[in-house]
Amino acid sequence: MSLLKIAIQKSGRLSEDSLKLFKECGIKVNNGAKKLKAVSSNFPVEFLYLRDDDIPGYVEDGIADIGVVGENVYLEARKKVELVKRLGFSKCRLSLAIPRDVDYSGVTFFDGKSIATSYPVILEKYLNKQNVKAEIHKISGSVEIAPGIGLAEGICDIVSSGSTLLSNGLKEVETVTKSEAVMVGNRGLDEEKKRLLDQLLFRLDAVLVGKNNKYVLLNAPNEKLDEIISLLPGMRSPTVLPLATEGWSSIHSVINEDEFWENIQKLREAGAEGVLVVPIEKMIR
Repeated sequence: MSLLKIAIQKSGRLSEDSLKLFKECGIKVNNGAKKLKAVSSNFPVEFLYLRDDDIPGYVEDGIADIGVVGENVYLEARKKVELVKRLGFSKCRLSLAIPRDVDYSGVTFFDGKSIATSYPVILEKYLNKQNVKAEIHKISGSVEIAPGIGLAEGICDIVSSGSTLLSNGLKEVETVTKSEAVMVGNRGLDEEKKRLLDQLLFRLDAVLVGKNNKYVLLNAPNEKLDEIISLLPGMRSPTVLPLATEGWSSIHSVINEDEFWENIQKLREAGAEGVLVVPIEKMIR
């Protein structure tokens, strides 16, 4: 039987989050200590643990069928692979930064200046769009020290919280691109591998949709039902059940978490009481 070969980062936060997601999809795997590959005991997949920068190339060459990488790595590699799915975790941004005590007037600041980065491909494309001509220094690791040692006047690097920039006397001035974990795939998968990938994507969708939605229960006076229901943009229409107390009903609905927080005050003003928000483990659409 065919195995779908999945390349993931061998260590670090992206690796941990990837394995956690596959576990939530019901896929059991014991990667052990320092193993380079592992086969799931209950789903036909084999995990390959690789350097993140190498994953797009291995997927392009067919060594791995699919891979999980940061979008920044995918864009920088420029390999002939397919973007299969955005996974919604490991979110960050690739940004331009300069010394904190330097005045900044806009992206034209970088015209004629030097920028250190580990992402020259992405940076060059961005600068071209902005009609800015800068000298790009490609370096690996410790990009943030470049201005301090006189190598460059600015940097372009991955930013999450911004604490690394701050500790190195830098300030973020422009966002070049946003990034998150993505699944990339080989363009020449055979029919059996495509079938396995479809099964995997079905499980991923169920988990990811569940994470972005919440099951909401609340009590409401019957005369306010129409108004409250209009504030609950659920999958279809909410479930309404009568309570033991006459004139009151319980409303059950599944809604996007962001929409819930936007509407919670309106729900309370409309008469909703006893609002209960429950996480959803998986949701099949």
